[in-house]
Amino acid sequence: MAQQYPIPRFQFQVDWGGSKMSFTEVTGLVIEREKIEYRHSDSKDFSKISMPGLIKNNNITLKRGKFESDFDFNNWMEEVANERVEKRRDVTIRLMNEKHEPVAAWTAVRCFPVKITAPDLKSDANEIAVESIELAHEGLKIMKI
Repeated sequence: MAQQYPIPRFQFQVDWGGSKMSFTEVTGLVIEREKIEYRHSDSKDFSKISMPGLIKNNNITLKRGKFESDFDFNNWMEEVANERVEKRRDVTIRLMNEKHEPVAAWTAVRCFPVKITAPDLKSDANEIAVESIELAHEGLKIMKI
């Protein structure tokens, strides 16, 4: 029997509203359910009952290198600021194996930008300028491949 290894995390693909974009880092793929605690006033137990509550959606952060004449993040932020609600996008992140085949995927539904961070600037640095965008969404779906 061949030995299996976990999938490395460095090879992934982001589908950004119909077009594929390259990013250096994706964080915030979290699904979290709130816990509801309740206790009857006449309960003989000295503890609370725990029940599953609503799902909490964490923001997703995408980072990439800055290119000349590339203002996609800023344009999208301005469109949303002008209350163009139709500018929300679904964003799909696919984890790829060594054969460049998707093995896992997450889709964030109806995303819109809430924060853009410009690259840190330093006169004596020898690094790529990296910008980031933080997206709010209405749910994270795990897709089976």
